Amino acid sequence: MEEQITYINVRSLLSFCCVLEDFHDPALNINSYFEKPNGHPESLCWSAVWTARADMAAVAKAMSKFRLAVVQLHVTSVKADNLSRARGLVKEAAGRGSQLVLLPECFNSPYGTGFFSQYAERIPGESTQLLSETAKENQVYLVGGSIPEEDGGKLYNSCTVFGPDGELILKHRKIHLFDIDVPGKIRFQESETLTPGDRLSTFQTRCQLLVYPGAFNMTTGPAHWELLQRARALDNQLYVATASPARDEASSYVAWGHSSVVNPWGEVISKAGPEEAVIYADVDLQYLADIRQQIPVTAQRRDDLYAVTSLPGAAS
Repeated sequence: MEEQITYINVRSLLSFCCVLEDFHDPALNINSYFEKPNGHPESLCWSAVWTARADMAAVAKAMSKFRLAVVQLHVTSVKADNLSRARGLVKEAAGRGSQLVLLPECFNSPYGTGFFSQYAERIPGESTQLLSETAKENQVYLVGGSIPEEDGGKLYNSCTVFGPDGELILKHRKIHLFDIDVPGKIRFQESETLTPGDRLSTFQTRCQLLVYPGAFNMTTGPAHWELLQRARALDNQLYVATASPARDEASSYVAWGHSSVVNPWGEVISKAGPEEAVIYADVDLQYLADIRQQIPVTAQRRDDLYAVTSLPGAAS
């Protein structure tokens, strides 16, 4: 469940980060983080940063708005059905003008430690081939949620991102595995079956959108899901989009649902219910720039008191 970050230079469309969950740390300010190559805050809880450059002012001038779609997929035990429905919903989203589409965590597989080995694939493989074809067919940037990946006898929770040409832009293996044990409510341990990723991918940039494929449950969902999204949007003065699987009360792990998009003012501007749905939001980069000008958080950074430190061995 809770972790992942991505950016793509959408050819002057935007800078964005895709975070495969783990957005619990209020001390981490993304704007500070991206100011230095290989920067790494001490309290970093997110798994990775994938990004390239895009000047915010130039982007806002060239294209001040773009449409984002979040697919809240009802995931079943039949992988072929999951892939087929995901493909159809991405097509639907593209038909409504979306340039960036987000799928949920474990979109091709039930979410659970007992399923990861059964549904695991190599990358490239069946699911990533479908993502590549779907991105190209619909001319969209596609954040492929995540899938269970097998490599060298180990299992990973991996997110892939594809461009409108169908090419793989990035792959990230979830670093911070989700373990929870709340007596009388829920016990779930990703670490019992999955292996954490072992590297961060970082580039120098600023960020305007955080994207989280995540599968919060019926304990953490009502308590933390929206709260964390709004907090991260406010901390960093950017848009936050989260993609959950749809809720299935009959599954062994019941997802919360309620995929959402939050604006830089901390307002929820689009939100799904618990059922399968596609939600949309128009991301306004000029509005984001205005917010950052009105409340100049990054300009008030105190480099004389603290600093972003480098992470040895981070990918560049």
